Amino acid sequence: MQIGMVGLGRMGSNMVQRLLQNGQDCVVYDSHADAARPLSGLGATACATLEDFVAALSLPRAIWLMVPAAVVDKVLGQLAPLLQEGDIVIDGGNSSYHDDIRRAAQLAPQGIHYLDVGTSGGVAGLDRGYCLMIGGEAGTFQRLEPVFAALAPGAGSVSATSGRKPTTADQGYLHCGPHGAGHFVKMVHNGIEYGIMAAYAEGLNILHKANIGKHERESDAETTPLRHPEHYQYDLDLPEITELWRRGSVIGSWLLDLTAGALQGNPALADYAGRVSDSGEGRWALAAAVDQGVPTPVLSAALFSRFESRGNADYANRVLSAMRHQFGGHVEKPEGGPLA
Repeated sequence: MQIGMVGLGRMGSNMVQRLLQNGQDCVVYDSHADAARPLSGLGATACATLEDFVAALSLPRAIWLMVPAAVVDKVLGQLAPLLQEGDIVIDGGNSSYHDDIRRAAQLAPQGIHYLDVGTSGGVAGLDRGYCLMIGGEAGTFQRLEPVFAALAPGAGSVSATSGRKPTTADQGYLHCGPHGAGHFVKMVHNGIEYGIMAAYAEGLNILHKANIGKHERESDAETTPLRHPEHYQYDLDLPEITELWRRGSVIGSWLLDLTAGALQGNPALADYAGRVSDSGEGRWALAAAVDQGVPTPVLSAALFSRFESRGNADYANRVLSAMRHQFGGHVEKPEGGPLA
């Protein structure tokens, strides 16, 4: 089947390569022409302009947008006038499901179909395949099933859950519901991802500090003493522990596999400053939880931890320090000193 791909960054380029490897016909475009050239050498048809890109696609066209959520509307504004009734536009990025509902309604008068596809798999998706969460009309989904099947991982070595009737979910892709449903499911998926990542990070930090009893600590009115330093005498090998947990542990996961890989040869993680970004899905998941009246303390804490990692709690922390000084004359400890 033929598919056009707009946006050839880390995800888009790898997805095109996987599609080509699985016998799909790909036409590609990126605003940076250099991004398309390697794919041309692999069999894709590279186009220099959006106009050429649209003209190179057979009717009815199927166009997959793999661009940042912030520029989807801009690209759609350029693309929509070039399309015609029966064409399909897929947004595979991390858009808000609210935007999907709006975009589908805007394209409908032209007879243009719209699918939102939450795409999980990261840079490893080229080899592992992509988990695809799809929203939109059922008929449009069915038309593009060969593309989804080519991108998805397939059943692989994952055994089916006992007692269930097999569906496309067993292959790694699923029509989740009407417009917006795909990105709604991906939004919650990413909120869960934030929580799992935070749990690993916090647990490993406890292990990292397990030798705190071996180090001298100040003893004064501003410093809570370590009452039992003999309880914290462990120099733990975190790369080995994460490698251990990968085998037979109930907390084993692909995220743990990746963590073990990151720690191998770099247990201090010296290459990272610890400023953790968020691309929006965690925020939207919390907004949905508030609308629904659903408690999400773990997802909330994980999101706010990311805000804090970027220095967004600095002023609040200065306020706390100022208040302690005002009411108790407490002198702030220097950076790197023991915690009060």
